[in-house]
Amino acid sequence: MSERNGYAPGVPCWVDLSSTDTEASARFYTELLGWRVKFSPDPAAGGYGQFFAGGKVVAGIGPTFTEGMPSVWNTYVATDDAAAVADRAKNAGGQVVIEPMEVLDQGTMAVLQAADGGFVSVWQAAAHHGAQLVNEPGAWCWNELNSRDVEAAERFYRDVFGWTVDASTMEVPGLGPYTYRSFLSEGHLVAGMVEMSPNYPDQVPSFWVPYFAVADLDGTVAKSRELGANVFIDRMDSPAGPFALLQDPQGALAYVMDLQRTE
Repeated sequence: MSERNGYAPGVPCWVDLSSTDTEASARFYTELLGWRVKFSPDPAAGGYGQFFAGGKVVAGIGPTFTEGMPSVWNTYVATDDAAAVADRAKNAGGQVVIEPMEVLDQGTMAVLQAADGGFVSVWQAAAHHGAQLVNEPGAWCWNELNSRDVEAAERFYRDVFGWTVDASTMEVPGLGPYTYRSFLSEGHLVAGMVEMSPNYPDQVPSFWVPYFAVADLDGTVAKSRELGANVFIDRMDSPAGPFALLQDPQGALAYVMDLQRTE
């Protein structure tokens, strides 16, 4: 289902970009993905804005939380009780970086640091239920955790969100055997996980990256280069469709994918 008006607990529901330069990031993504952006005029919103595709809200954007923090895309998991999730995170070996807090009339959020060192957010909806459009060109379609400790991550997300893991190994040209782990909530695929490459600097913690569906993968990659992005993967095939990995001019990583599935 592409149009959404809500998400079950345990299902990723939203992505937003914390940027060191929100205006520059907004220009990049509106030109690359055809989005429209609208920033809230309310000072209490702290410069937060939303991206739209086809009139539907698809993602958010705001300034980085602290000085020195790099630009990064954030993943939010739906919950009906953010306080309970925060408590489970503490008991599962994680930390609560931002305790549950109300965001105007939109909902309640919390930011967790998982047992593998990665950061994930939770969202308890009020007026804002999450992305209104998914799995369509110009919309978000998948979330993937790059983890330094996949076993610790499995345990944490199982204990906090009730996720289970399905692992499959495939042969990747140039890489050899490669294991991909899929997270499931109530038996439904909700996210993926890969082990972090040793090429990442030691100071980089585990991190989540979103995928955005596009109609023309090669054209999108070429356009991203014109707009100043670094392209780490030009094109790679997967069961869900070919994809590419980009780093936007402000430093945030994102995948773009010619999605071959809708669920």
